[in-house]
Amino acid sequence: MNPLRLLLLGAPGSGKGTQTSKLLNQFKHIKSVSSGDLLRRRIQQKTELGRIASEYISQGKLLPDSLMNDLVVGELSVRGWLSADSSFLLDGFPRTLEQARSLRVQLTPHNASLNLVVELDVPTDVILERIENRYVHVPSGRVYNLTYNPPKVPGKDDVTGEPLIKRPDDTSEVFGKRLKNYAETVEPLKQFYSELGILKTVSGPTSDIIFPQLLKLVVQKLHQP
Repeated sequence: MNPLRLLLLGAPGSGKGTQTSKLLNQFKHIKSVSSGDLLRRRIQQKTELGRIASEYISQGKLLPDSLMNDLVVGELSVRGWLSADSSFLLDGFPRTLEQARSLRVQLTPHNASLNLVVELDVPTDVILERIENRYVHVPSGRVYNLTYNPPKVPGKDDVTGEPLIKRPDDTSEVFGKRLKNYAETVEPLKQFYSELGILKTVSGPTSDIIFPQLLKLVVQKLHQP
């Protein structure tokens, strides 16, 4: 079986987390690294990187590319995944062309560059409807949707039973701006990975329609001669 080093691209609310969970359940040898989860953990642990990140976030600024690269590559190194036979899935990073270039520079010497990038193409109106119904368990980052993926007990996290909250920025107005920003930044990223010959796109309004397409691409990559 071939190694799989996968990046999922998709607008906020496109279901990257759901697709990641489905893949990890299907392929136990593949593990994921979520830049958002890493960042939350560093902030909660009050590490030096977490402190710097908090300052940027509190000022409403995007984190520097170099900081995000150090965060993710550092985690890959700690887990022992900087090798040619490693398999992992990146969620939420890289998000910009500069991040993608820097990541490739850092992974190439280890023969651990990404070998599959899949864009989740979900209609904007579907995403905005999802956001209106989205609730999260903050400590773990688990996300629920009242329509597609409701909690077993209303308002409670399935694992801990702790309360779920609605993020203040989960509104159509705020999210519309985030979607516009994503559309502008993702095009150079797609061009970069397209030129490397590893970009694929799967389309559909729901997870159940998208996942079989994603699964097919992953299986092909794992078993290609």
